[in-house]
Amino acid sequence: MELTVNGHPLYCYTGGKPFRADQPTVVFIHGVLNDHSVWILQSRYLAHHGWNVLAIDLPGHCRSAGEAPASVEEAAEVIAGLLDAAGVQTAALVGHSWGSLIALEAAARLGPRISHLVLVGCAYPMKVSPALLQSSLETPEKALRMINVFSRSTLSAPPSVLGPGTWVFGSGMALGRRVLRSNPEVNVFHRGFQACDRYANGEAAMAQLSCPVLFVLGSVDQMTPPKAAQSLIQAGQAHGKTLRRVDVPVGHHQMSEAPDATLAAIRDFLTA
Repeated sequence: MELTVNGHPLYCYTGGKPFRADQPTVVFIHGVLNDHSVWILQSRYLAHHGWNVLAIDLPGHCRSAGEAPASVEEAAEVIAGLLDAAGVQTAALVGHSWGSLIALEAAARLGPRISHLVLVGCAYPMKVSPALLQSSLETPEKALRMINVFSRSTLSAPPSVLGPGTWVFGSGMALGRRVLRSNPEVNVFHRGFQACDRYANGEAAMAQLSCPVLFVLGSVDQMTPPKAAQSLIQAGQAHGKTLRRVDVPVGHHQMSEAPDATLAAIRDFLTA
């Protein structure tokens, strides 16, 4: 499904089901050098259990046109435009890594239009080491290999994601290369990392939320360790927000390394 957002086509994977105005909607937002496909199990399940699913490719990534966002704030405006283009008054937002910051900022801006907020693999501040930032610009293949090593706690995905024996490191490398090459005008790897590194509105955004929040954190995540989400959790608690936290015993790619547990956490939160 394609929607025109800010004058450009934005690709939205609907989980194999047509969009229906009478159903609740959930928007899935990917991280740096990813696309909609990282949500394959979670998006398809919800699409077949009474939800509209809009799992997007961010602008300038893969099937979506337009300028790749240079900041979390720019990307949050895309989410607002997406809801308007889809004719959706209220939606749940689910974001992973960079996408979690985008979802957080969008939820703060959109207020009561957001019913639920799920932050998967979230950290704040989401600082990126200078060496990795530089490598993503000058030697992206090397940087891609580094983040795939640090992001994974297993070499083979459970059967419920990509099939028994799937090499998740290899599939992660292939996806990253495809996303990077999809935009010959902009290095979306470096731009996405810069956006993560520069985002400074996390605690203020938490204070502005009007919806419940779920954190899904990987207990052995080396990219966004669970302790790195504490500033957001504490900010939410200080402002009386409804928070829930689920820890899964994997690394940074919770959707493929613990697909069923991640799905169950999201499903139970959305339907509680």
